[in-house]
Amino acid sequence: MRDAVTSLIKNYDVTGRYFDRDGIEKLKSYFETGTARVQAAAVINGNAAALVKQAGSRLFVELPELLRPGGNAYTTRRYAACLRDMDYYLRYASYALVAGNTDVLDERVLQGLRETYNSLGVPIGPTVVGIEILKELVKEQVAAAGIAPGAWLDQPFEHMTRELSERDI
Repeated sequence: MRDAVTSLIKNYDVTGRYFDRDGIEKLKSYFETGTARVQAAAVINGNAAALVKQAGSRLFVELPELLRPGGNAYTTRRYAACLRDMDYYLRYASYALVAGNTDVLDERVLQGLRETYNSLGVPIGPTVVGIEILKELVKEQVAAAGIAPGAWLDQPFEHMTRELSERDI
């Protein structure tokens, strides 16, 4: 797993260049938002169980068919697996927030997830909806904690939803 700084350095090193204006601005932005990102991760950590529970509740209100016979969250085992997965997404989003980089999401969450879900018959659409709900709840909690949310807060969640969403081929 890399953070924003090591990724940036690697990219410049591979091409044998000094930092240009864009590179300096990326570093500046990373460090300027560092405290807020760590504080947001602390908010997530302190409220993770409640965030997952609330996101699950909202998801099942929006998509009640998931809880009906034949639905992917029908049975206690499947319901628990859904909440477990939401907890994974939230935890790894908090890692990506602190790192200022989404590599950890690619390495630990997204690689092979679509194939795994497809082989198990887990629908991707509700997963994307659940991650979007988590994003909104996290933004609410972070703002309530007095931390000004920015694009850095959306980034890990949007990365997951974008990577999991269907793509036109």
